[in-house]
Amino acid sequence: MLTTEVENYPGFPQPIDGPDLISLIRKQAERFGAEFIAGDATEVDFTRRPFKIRAGELYEADAVIVATGASSRWLGLESEKRLRGRGVSSCATCDGYFFKDKDVMVVGGGDTAVEEAIFLSKIARNVTVVHRRDMLRAARHLQERAFKIEKIRFLWSSVVEEILGVDRVEGVKVKDLKTGWLNTYSCDAVFVAIGHTPNTEIFRGQIELDDAGYVKTQAVTRTSREGVFAAGDVADRTYRQAVTAAGSGCQAAIDVIKYLESTGA
Repeated sequence: MLTTEVENYPGFPQPIDGPDLISLIRKQAERFGAEFIAGDATEVDFTRRPFKIRAGELYEADAVIVATGASSRWLGLESEKRLRGRGVSSCATCDGYFFKDKDVMVVGGGDTAVEEAIFLSKIARNVTVVHRRDMLRAARHLQERAFKIEKIRFLWSSVVEEILGVDRVEGVKVKDLKTGWLNTYSCDAVFVAIGHTPNTEIFRGQIELDDAGYVKTQAVTRTSREGVFAAGDVADRTYRQAVTAAGSGCQAAIDVIKYLESTGA
């Protein structure tokens, strides 16, 4: 979860920070007996039961829920890669406080980009949002909040061509898509928020994925492999909300219970 404040999760009349919400959900799951294992899954074998998952050690399971989410997408610039961690970031919550009273840029126009801009406006001196379209794609309530903040300005129909600086970000070169003009803007940080790529590379050849790499599901959470289910943003390229991810997680859990009961596992 890369959002800063979650405003639309049921049961919280006031905004709650994403990490705090995750912590509460984890504590609730532990109360019901869920066991958490630290580590990244690096390899799976879904060709036969018990399924095998390698995450440091080798684990076996009679059923699996794939919920690996999606990762931030980058611009693909050499300068972006070179200056990553030196003013280039994809997480305002993580790195925003390094740029207190500085000028920063946010690239994107969806929910995450606008949330990043709103969060940064509380820290930075000025926030500039660079968006390739002439209107935002973010939820209306986020747009309304952003437009009311004087610190936030928008560069419409524009793309970042290059991030300037040697040892740290010093500015950006921006192209106006309508005129073709290139303009240079000074800034101290660039936060990239242009979408996500599903974390499904280790599942290729194991379950069916769509052209963008998202897990294909049928009957809500079932994948192409019997006994393997999917939940959350790893299979959702439309809604991408915490509440919808939690809801699909519940559906997948119920489907797993029914599956295990039907197989006598």
